[in-house]
Amino acid sequence: MPPPQLPDPTTDAGRVGLDALLAEPASALLGLDFDGTLAPIVPDPDAARGHPEVPQVLTRLAAAGIRVAVVTGRPAATAVEYAGIADVPGVVVLGHYGLERWEGGAVTAPEDLSAVAEARRRLPDVLAAAGAPDGTYVEDKGAAVAVHTRRTADPSATFDALRDPLTELAEEVGLVVEPGRFVHELRPAGGDKGDALRTLAEERPPAVVVFVGDDLGDLAAFDAIDRFRAEGTPGLLVCSGSTEVTVLADRADIVVDGPDGVVTLLGALADALTISGPVDSGPSALPTPGRARKDLRP
Repeated sequence: MPPPQLPDPTTDAGRVGLDALLAEPASALLGLDFDGTLAPIVPDPDAARGHPEVPQVLTRLAAAGIRVAVVTGRPAATAVEYAGIADVPGVVVLGHYGLERWEGGAVTAPEDLSAVAEARRRLPDVLAAAGAPDGTYVEDKGAAVAVHTRRTADPSATFDALRDPLTELAEEVGLVVEPGRFVHELRPAGGDKGDALRTLAEERPPAVVVFVGDDLGDLAAFDAIDRFRAEGTPGLLVCSGSTEVTVLADRADIVVDGPDGVVTLLGALADALTISGPVDSGPSALPTPGRARKDLRP
């Protein structure tokens, strides 16, 4: 069976970004969300696990020189464990939207979590007063607390009904609310996935920045890619598509079908970067790094 082909981005900026990625992988920064991108969305957040091919494909990309970073709302160490990526060379995991960092087996985290502790203490009363139905689930992330509605009888209606009381609580204790796929997360202010990407880029200026995400919390990273492009650094926006959130697909250069599609895309990229010698011009051909854009098309 021939290897999968790289898809053709739907935008000119995306084609420029993919060309730059293939031409200069050793100077590329690849940012990846976890839930919905590397791992399927499941009713119980603690049961989420990365796609089984994630460790291997990220290792292959790292071997090609790409700087791999997972940027997630989860605690960094949790994302490392659930994705199974502790042994991926050079991988960086930014948890809590960049407020926490895992690298080389060590975690650095914010020291003052008093606002989160106060929100955690008051949350049961707030949910009771709001009439939160059976199935409403509170996930304690340590540096944040998240209220999930996926397990309720009407997840969408419950999500909407809890928005205002949770926002009011967050404002009173000095936190912000990060909405997601049937989840409201109360977390410290001062960081988002766009800021996280910017921090990584400042540490080691990239020739191209790629981000793969699926949810509302990933919009800040998409915005950051737009800013990188405006400043002259090529970028590539990839959406792990779902029927629950469509706004990222509307902005993405490439849309794939959930975590399975993400792994397939990353595997095709790894294949493209490891091909040596002449490339067959037939329909199953993959490009060599730096090849002209026409070679990427079927």
